[in-house]
Parts: sequence; C-alpha cells; structure tokens
Amino acid sequence: MRILLKLENLSVHYGAIEALKNLSLEVHKGEIVSLIGPNGAGKTTTLRTISGLEKKTSGNILLLGEDLSKVSSSAIVRKGISHIPEGRRVFPKMTVEENLELGAITRKDKIQVQKDFEKAYLLFPRLRERKHQIAGTLSGGEQQMLAIARGLLSKPQLLILDEPSMGLAPIIVHEIFEIIKNINEEGTTILLVEQNANLALKISKRSY
Repeated sequence: MRILLKLENLSVHYGAIEALKNLSLEVHKGEIVSLIGPNGAGKTTTLRTISGLEKKTSGNILLLGEDLSKVSSSAIVRKGISHIPEGRRVFPKMTVEENLELGAITRKDKIQVQKDFEKAYLLFPRLRERKHQIAGTLSGGEQQMLAIARGLLSKPQLLILDEPSMGLAPIIVHEIFEIIKNINEEGTTILLVEQNANLALKISKRSY
C-alpha cells in the first residue's frame, strides 16, 4: 500500500520543553490511522507540526515523499492536507454557507466545487437546512459537522481530525464517527487524534 504521510524521528520543542521526541509513523493511502494517548502526550503538537502550524526541531515530515518542513501552512493545504483542529474553530459570525466557501478558497475548479458542495450537503443534511444560519448559533455537534464539511471542501488527500468527539453528547459522537467512516470509504485518508480510544480503534485500520 502506498505511503501517503511519513514522520521520521520527529521532535518538537516549545522553548526548553520537549513536546515530542523521535516520533515515527506512517499513514497509507486509504487508511484511517488513529493516534491515541493521554493529555499532554504530544498528539495535538504532532498534528500542528504536520500542518505547518508548529516548527519541528528535528526529523522529517514527508507527504508522498516530499519534505514538508520548509513549506508554509497555506501551501500544505494546497498540497492536500486539511486539518480540523480541536475545538472546531468555525467562523462564528459567518453563515454556514460562507464557512463552507472558505473551505474551497484555494480551489480553481468552480464546477467541481459546486458538486462538492452538494456532496457535503448530502453527507450533512442538517447543514443544508441551516446554510443561511450564523455558525456561532449552531449546536456543538452541528459546528463539528460544519468544520469537517469545510475541511472536505479543500479536496484533501489527507484529512486530519483532532478530538472530533470533544464536548459532544454520546449520540452525536456516534453520528460523527459514522460520518468519518463514510468519508474514508469514499476515498479520503484520515489521521485521527481521539481520547475516546474505543471508538477510535473501532474505525481505524491501525493505531499508534
């Protein structure tokens, strides 16, 4: 199976504090891979370093063999990595539709973007019902759906999800995880950080 993402001996420091030490992992095309560990283990730091929001101290981050360490975070999005951060981070004063439009901002294929909008609304019917609603007034579960849909509109090769179940009711968590499975089955590779280890292991091909 083709290796999409490879981390080789990745280390990250915040000043004198070592947040990550010699982490190596692989994500193969088509997989869901989960990264599991307690608070403070460096999971979020790993994701932020992959997407260019933190700088590595040493080691390599390779996307299809290309070193990402000197690539800007905006260029990393254009190369096909979409990062849904912990806490959802939707734009609260913009509508659902405006949030989704920002997800597709790097794309030039306008006709395909319209098709992908329709796919997002099929995947998340509640977003279609609320497309003119201000994002900050959505429930936590709906905001998580919006964050994932927005990430998908950049047409990623790799979707990175940081704690998608955080702060959500159990019934909504199961719904979100079913959607994550569906996204993967349609061809998107996923790297998942999740404290709910049972759920993460259930849907993952492999775990670290």
